[in-house]
Amino acid sequence: MPSLGADMEAGTLVGWHKQPGDRIERGDLIADVETDKGVIGVEAFHGGVLERHVAAVGARVPVGTVLAVIQDDQTASPTTSATSPSAEVISPTPASPPAAVVMTPNPTPGDTERVPMSPSARRLARELGVDPHTVHGTGPGGAITRDDIQKAADATPISPSQAASRIDLTPEERNIRMRQSIAAAMTRSKREIPHYYLSTTINMHPAMTWLSAENESRPVTDRLLYGVLLLKAVARALRAVPELNAIWDGQQVVLQPQIHVGVAISLRQGGLLAPAIRDVDGKTLDQLMREFRELVTRVRKGGLRASELSDPTITITSLGENGVESVFGVIYPPQVAIVGFGKVAERPWSVGGEIVSRSVITATLSADHRVSDGHRGAVFLSTVERLLQEPSQL
Repeated sequence: MPSLGADMEAGTLVGWHKQPGDRIERGDLIADVETDKGVIGVEAFHGGVLERHVAAVGARVPVGTVLAVIQDDQTASPTTSATSPSAEVISPTPASPPAAVVMTPNPTPGDTERVPMSPSARRLARELGVDPHTVHGTGPGGAITRDDIQKAADATPISPSQAASRIDLTPEERNIRMRQSIAAAMTRSKREIPHYYLSTTINMHPAMTWLSAENESRPVTDRLLYGVLLLKAVARALRAVPELNAIWDGQQVVLQPQIHVGVAISLRQGGLLAPAIRDVDGKTLDQLMREFRELVTRVRKGGLRASELSDPTITITSLGENGVESVFGVIYPPQVAIVGFGKVAERPWSVGGEIVSRSVITATLSADHRVSDGHRGAVFLSTVERLLQEPSQL
């Protein structure tokens, strides 16, 4: 079960795309998983032949738990065996093991009160339908904690009909779950990450003039939006300040060799997702425009892949279309920076000692002070500004 966000602890397996004996290529969709962000397609991390399913449809599976086993390419064959070399489809980050479960006779009325556990854990057990007699306590003296109850609930399979009912949540219920997921991630971010903030106003006149002329020669369906210029400029600027293209692994910063930019996309029913456009620095503006349009469509209709939510190395957010002039984002763990852009607005601008009207945009940076400082953040924003003065070179 891959991790699809800093706040994710488990997901519900709702269906398989591949069956035992099927040939698998790296990147193939093998299963659908329901999370608080919706139903997401899980890709194979290895090529070969699917040996067996490990998790059952309808099971709520903790992050890092094996979903399936794939025989590697060197030994793969349609006839599989339990002793063949195989690759487990796992998340890069292992999750804590489920609480140990012990088998006991059915309790008699009143026995529950004699199980050592706090009132809070007892209430949670009732809410999740967990029998405390089947849970091994890890608290002082063997007392059952809330974590023990939650892990036992996560490790208990649910029926396919229950899984289907989770998918059929009302828009209001799904929005509540989305807000809870966002709340958990943002609370963690502000609690753990020492943010610092910078902003600058960028003259967009060269970029907008070039974009207008470029779009004149294109059919309507192939025209570019100024957002792809911002996307490419950010990716190119990360080459100059690579420490902003990184993740924090809990102990230290880990620089990322590839630049995968997460793009914050609002959902019509509320909430947002920030899936990645991969290798942004090496793609043309036309490629980025096509991928951006296709990504927005899939976010709003469904069909995202797990890697698109786990791959971002930095995020861009923009509220310009809503008339906002500046936005200071909250970093999404384990990333270490988020870049914000407001609307393109006409403002007085000094050129050669004269005041003229120019299109400008406010760019902001929220960054992790454990990883970089204000000087490096300023170098990044100034590089973005410089690149946007030569849009034809993007």
